[in-house]
Amino acid sequence: MPVFSEAFRALRHGVALALAAIAVGSACGSAKADAEADKAAIAARLHGFARAFNAGDAAGACAIFAPDLMSTVRGRADEGRDAVCRRIAAALADHGTEIRYAPDIREIVVSGDLAVVRLVWNVSIRRGPTPGVSKEPGIDIFRRQPDGTWAISRFLAFSSAPD
Repeated sequence: MPVFSEAFRALRHGVALALAAIAVGSACGSAKADAEADKAAIAARLHGFARAFNAGDAAGACAIFAPDLMSTVRGRADEGRDAVCRRIAAALADHGTEIRYAPDIREIVVSGDLAVVRLVWNVSIRRGPTPGVSKEPGIDIFRRQPDGTWAISRFLAFSSAPD
């Protein structure tokens, strides 16, 4: 019987190790799947911003910003959410100018409840008959909100214009 007991203990130990390995592998796979789902949710938020802005929906466009938003844009003092949303509303109220946004998402890095997005906003501007196009590179820092949605907490917009 002792041989059977030792064999049984070894088998039980091996099964326990195998189950532990499966659990760890599943947790890692789950974390990777969650990161991919988070990246998709963040990309959807950015495309949703563009759709809302392009439709003239200032409130919908501002929904992407967290209450603690801080923006840094060259040539402008740092601004919070209210100031950024006022600028968006003013731009959309100017019926002499049509502005359209399209995001070119270059990279999304997710770490827990924070994410960093490197992107370029393709902006087309039409004032009267004259169209213009610009590219606005930037970095957005998203934070997962208490309701589980992702919102921009910080953004940095870089000018591609020479100094």
